[in-house]
Amino acid sequence: MEDPSQPELQAHARPGFRHWALVAAACAAVIAAALAASPAAGRTTPTGTTPRALPTAAAPDPAKAQLPLDCGPFPVTVALSFSALLDGLPSTVVAAHCAAPNGTPSDAVFLLTPGPTVRATLLGEADGLTVTALKLRSDGTVTGRAKGYSSDDVPRFAPDLLLDLTWSHNGTGWDLTKSKAPAVTGV
Repeated sequence: MEDPSQPELQAHARPGFRHWALVAAACAAVIAAALAASPAAGRTTPTGTTPRALPTAAAPDPAKAQLPLDCGPFPVTVALSFSALLDGLPSTVVAAHCAAPNGTPSDAVFLLTPGPTVRATLLGEADGLTVTALKLRSDGTVTGRAKGYSSDDVPRFAPDLLLDLTWSHNGTGWDLTKSKAPAVTGV
């Protein structure tokens, strides 16, 4: 028997405006996140383009490349290099200089792609730097360290500057940032 003093309970409440507004907002958030993660540009994103180190045998051999250095009668010496997958291509970043018998020759840094072909000159000889380290960061940025000179009065056998070098890919080329490296003490 029903008790007239008790209100009637509804089995299910009808969704109201607030419910549907929350559902619409959640759907819009999911779609926006999907578009931000992979924008529709009419092309597919190639797989395997994450910058990463490669075995030397899987990348261009710098010994087989024609590096654009004017060394005259002297051979080209590769000082440093590393292999990586950059922009989806097997690549080698190489620091090289002319093997002159006296003085400290300046290095140039090149990006090699299959062929091997020089795809980009990252640092020219005219910068007057001797590159002492080259590395690849996980975000695809190339970093290095170099010795240089604060003026023409500094003897070429005694570099007085230590620089950190950073090359960031801008979509069409590479931007170089130079900053003074902290002095190493006790060495």
